[in-house]
Amino acid sequence: MKTVLKNFINGILTIVPIILVIYVIYKTFLFLDGILGNSLRPYLKDDYIPGFGLLTTVILITVLGWMSTKYITGKIIKLIDYLLEKIPVVKTIYSVIKDTVQSFLGDKKSFSKVALVVIPGTEMRSIGFITSEELEDFYSPLKDHVAVYIPQTFQVAGFTFLIPKEQVEIIDVKAEDAMKFVLSGGMTSTSKQKSEEK
Repeated sequence: MKTVLKNFINGILTIVPIILVIYVIYKTFLFLDGILGNSLRPYLKDDYIPGFGLLTTVILITVLGWMSTKYITGKIIKLIDYLLEKIPVVKTIYSVIKDTVQSFLGDKKSFSKVALVVIPGTEMRSIGFITSEELEDFYSPLKDHVAVYIPQTFQVAGFTFLIPKEQVEIIDVKAEDAMKFVLSGGMTSTSKQKSEEK
């Protein structure tokens, strides 16, 4: 029975992550394919091929990106951008989405610096990510502070703390590795170390 139970647990440890990854990829594919796919499907009917909506979306985004570099179309896109930043309520939603996208894909990516911060009143430390080093424009007394995002274990939600620069230690760890370490509750690095020792 011990052998059977051990094999069963090994099966769960092996199969469940694979099934979950396939499921997430499948759901993500359906979502991205449906952005334009739901509009194209009624016209193409039986000729519609799964993935055509996703391909069309990628092509459309690429074309719009190319158009934004041209003089006339670039001016039109900048005008739309300007108008969206002036409409009440809409400007708040638009600026949050725009800043978030640029933080991941722009020239100055956020989450690229991993920080180690001390929890006040203790000797405990927490891993976070520098999201902004220029807080003076937001609130001038915070010019000597940085914004540090600290995610919670097993979820992407977290907290943003404004911490004095001298209290933040930048560590030489890849952002992806740090995120996996935090989200897994520290189990990722442990499993890697065990596999390297073997």
